[in-house]
Parts: sequence; C-alpha cells; structure tokens
Amino acid sequence: MAKIMIVEDNALNIKLFCDLLAAHGHQPQAVTDSRLALEAAREFRPDLVITDIQLPHVSGLELIRLLRADAELSNVPIMAVTAYAAQGDEERIRGAGARSYVSKPISVLKFVAAVQQLLAEAAADNAAILDETALPEDRAEIDDPESRTNDGGEGPGPEETGGDETPT
Repeated sequence: MAKIMIVEDNALNIKLFCDLLAAHGHQPQAVTDSRLALEAAREFRPDLVITDIQLPHVSGLELIRLLRADAELSNVPIMAVTAYAAQGDEERIRGAGARSYVSKPISVLKFVAAVQQLLAEAAADNAAILDETALPEDRAEIDDPESRTNDGGEGPGPEETGGDETPT
C-alpha cells in the first residue's frame, strides 16, 4: 500500500482519484488548497504526489518545483494531471520535475498504469540507493589483488616498499 497525496481543486476529480487509488489498495490524501500542499506533504510523507497543473494560488508547476527543492521530498515521484494540454506543456511539466504527465479527462486504465509504474520505479530507485549505501561488510567481497593484505609473510608488497633505504 502506497501513500499518495493528491493536490486538486476539483471535488469530482478528487473523488475519482481517491476512489481509484483506494480501490487499488493505496492510501490517498487530498489537498484542495495548493498553498498548503508542501506542508501537507512534509507531514504525510507520500510515496507519490499527483498534482493538477491549473491550481489557484500556487500553480502545479510551482508546486512541483517546491517539492523538488525540499530536502525531505525531492525524491518523491510526481505525476502531473491537467486539462489544458497545449503543445510544449509536457516538456515544461517534466522539466519542472514531474516524472509522469496525464491529460484530462483521464483514462482510468492509463491513470492506474501510470501510478503503478511510478511506484515501481520509485521502489527500484530506493532499492538501488539502499544497495549503494550498504556497509562494506554487507556487500559480497570481491577478490581484488590490489586490496589484498600481505598475508603470505613474504615481505612488503610493491606499494609498501619505500623510504630511502638501499638494499644490502
């Protein structure tokens, strides 16, 4: 179950999105005032944010930028939804930081598929980050001759010789 925040000012769209997400086992939370969205996201800690682009007060594009600039929320995937799909809008929306773009009226199947894809990508990204931050003892040891210690008792290796001594 994923926590999904929806930033939308249209009551019918909120109901549709929330019902679809809940039917697919997710926990939706709606925010109707975009001025409150950033703080709500910090409190809710969503796995995905779905935002309308045409919002009063703080536009969806500005909200995306704010989410991307926030240290706690910068990696949360964002899906933009808009009824006003003009040429170049998708590029602007993706350029602001949204990972996905869906135009209204939405296709229920495309909407659900886009949500599932974003959540799967986020899970894969998080797994990769966790793998990169694993402690060295948690990783499989790689046989690297450069990292071998002098365990043969045969004297120092080439990197360990040094100093100004001359052999006698």
